[in-house]
Amino acid sequence: MLRTHTCGQLTAADSGKEVILCGWVARRRDHGKLIFIDIRDRYGFTQVVFIPKESGEAYKSAQELRSEFVIKLTGIVNKRPAGTVNAKLQTGEIEILAKDLEILNPSLTPPFEIEETAQITEEMRLKYRYLDLRRTRMFSNLALRSNLYKVIRAYLGSLDFIECETPILTKSTPEGARDYLVPSRLNSGKFYALPQSPQLFKQILMVSGIEKYYQIAKCFRDEDLRADRQPEFTQLDIEMSFVNEEDVFALSEGLMKSILKELKNIDIQTPFKRISYQESMQKYGSDKPDLRPELKNDFAFCWVVDFPLFKFNDEEKRWESEHHPFTAPAESDLENMGRSPDKVKSRSYDLVLNGMELGSGSVRIHRQELQEKVFNIIGIEKEEASKRFGFLLEAFQFGAPPHAGVAFGLDRLLAILSGESSIREVITFPKTSAAFCPLTSAPSDVEKNQLKELGITIKGGK
Repeated sequence: MLRTHTCGQLTAADSGKEVILCGWVARRRDHGKLIFIDIRDRYGFTQVVFIPKESGEAYKSAQELRSEFVIKLTGIVNKRPAGTVNAKLQTGEIEILAKDLEILNPSLTPPFEIEETAQITEEMRLKYRYLDLRRTRMFSNLALRSNLYKVIRAYLGSLDFIECETPILTKSTPEGARDYLVPSRLNSGKFYALPQSPQLFKQILMVSGIEKYYQIAKCFRDEDLRADRQPEFTQLDIEMSFVNEEDVFALSEGLMKSILKELKNIDIQTPFKRISYQESMQKYGSDKPDLRPELKNDFAFCWVVDFPLFKFNDEEKRWESEHHPFTAPAESDLENMGRSPDKVKSRSYDLVLNGMELGSGSVRIHRQELQEKVFNIIGIEKEEASKRFGFLLEAFQFGAPPHAGVAFGLDRLLAILSGESSIREVITFPKTSAAFCPLTSAPSDVEKNQLKELGITIKGGK
């Protein structure tokens, strides 16, 4: 290591030690015969003082320092003089008396101050995201994401779940939003799709006998964006065999309880309140009710259940699935399947937190005859079903167990946990509301020869 300590580590107990620190110059103050800097790394800040009579060469080099220079310095830990202690910092009782200074890399003048209080446009922050991420708040958000993943893996691992990865390049199986398509060079005229979710693969994993699956999965949807949407997002995907709704509720509530305790030191009460879709719409005017005023709490969880299985598309004059066509109907409504689709409730459920849909799932259809009934109601003929979902339907013929699952939007959960109003604040390199990346200028033009290899012509393009 180039350093002996981090910039957030030293205290009065280290007085008299010779130390080496590495980091960025956060601030520089020239008092004539004294130069002070604050050196910063991911762990915090440490004040350093350069005195000509103590080390002339280091003092001379310090005169060149500017904001965001990367430096390495050697010095002695001293207690700060009386009246100069900064109680807000872990290192606020000490300062480093510099002996040697090495400028590892200079920096251009940053386009904005790396300060928590700096007023910066989002476009500017995203264009220079590597500078934005140096700020304490942004680093804290990324650290929170990392810690959330640790809690998830520990909790599900303790319950014997297996973490399985599923393909990113897959078949287009529309699930309510537009697919992102990827042309295949080796199979001219054909396309992969980026997954909107791992839905079909996780059900196949249940047929495979995995029984308990999870994945922290990247998902892609080409839809209009807002504060809680991005073209690519992260969800915790879970599926289990030989279970019903109650098992999914118990698992999910235990996970959320563990997350809030580990990350926020907050004890939440379980089981969560359950509200039918009809009651939620009548009482709150929304299927995502915010129960904080009446409840457990700055973190008000509830389950919304008994959704309709079907909805009528007035424009196309046909029934379609409220969630997806593999959602099981309520057993008490099976007799209404053929004659009154509007009266059929589903075995689906949404987990809502503070008025935001945090997760959604359902008990799945695993019997072929029931699946065919659902397809018939929503107008999917056998040929079309085979074309869209053939690989899953074929797998179901080889002993599909009863199974159910749920998926949680981790970006949304992190925004709530961190107190941010937009999921862009908890994503390392997000896109703007126009699905554009100011850092890389993606999406962008590509070379003509790339398009030619793929057999693609841009209509009206140059």
